[in-house]
Order: sequence, then structure tokens, then C-alpha cells
Amino acid sequence: MKQDNLDKTYMNMARELSKLSHAKRRKVGCLIVKDTHIIAEGINGTPRGFDNNCEFVDHVDHFYTKPEVLHAESNAITKLARSTNSSQGSTLYVTCCPCFGCAKLIIQSGIVRVVYDEEYSKGDGLSLLERAGIIISQICL
Repeated sequence: MKQDNLDKTYMNMARELSKLSHAKRRKVGCLIVKDTHIIAEGINGTPRGFDNNCEFVDHVDHFYTKPEVLHAESNAITKLARSTNSSQGSTLYVTCCPCFGCAKLIIQSGIVRVVYDEEYSKGDGLSLLERAGIIISQICL
């Protein structure tokens, strides 16, 4: 019961954080939590020093994500790598389930649990996390 309340609280925080993203197509927020302490956060967006425009529009007004845009999970994990904290044994909360590339980073970083809200168009990230023994939970708020 206590973990359910914590999960909902952290997921709500990740959702609020996602609102800071400059992306137009999909705003994603992520928190990495260890022993009830937030040790990293991230939103989808461009790398440091780039403008905050995440998409470009083609000649028929379709939006496309720029290739340099970082996903919220990779942004949080790389911020954590620059700190003195360790993600070993932590939980990652993200508003959209991880893609395949982010799943690889999650596995390598020692995160043991992923809690997500929305489905992603491809489920290959979740499949990879399951194969690695990562505990996965979906919380739809």
C-alpha cells in the first residue's frame, strides 16, 4: 500500500515535470528514485547548448522530431552519470514507456524497476527490460 502511494506520487511528479519539455508532439518526464530520494530527473529535449526546438516541420506541415533530441530517460541517466549518486538498485518513473534504446541504458545503469504511465507505439523496450529481469509496472493516472 505504501509503495502504491509512493508510485502514484512520483508518477504525478514526473507528469508535472514533463510540462517543462519544449516538445510539441509528446512531452515526457522522468524521475530516478533511490531509497525515497529523487536522485535525477529528465525531460525530453535538445542537448545542452542547442535551441529548445525539438521538432521541425516539412513542406506539408508534418512535425518530425529532430534527431538530436534526447529522451527523458536518457537525459536523467546522463545527468546522474555526472553526479556522485549511483543508480544501482533505483526505480525509474517515466510518463511514457521506454523505447528500445532507453531500455538498454536503464539495464546498464543498474536500475531495477521501471514504472510508466502511457504506452509507446512499440513495445520492444518493455520486452527488453523484461528479458533483463527489470520489474515493470504501469500506472495510468
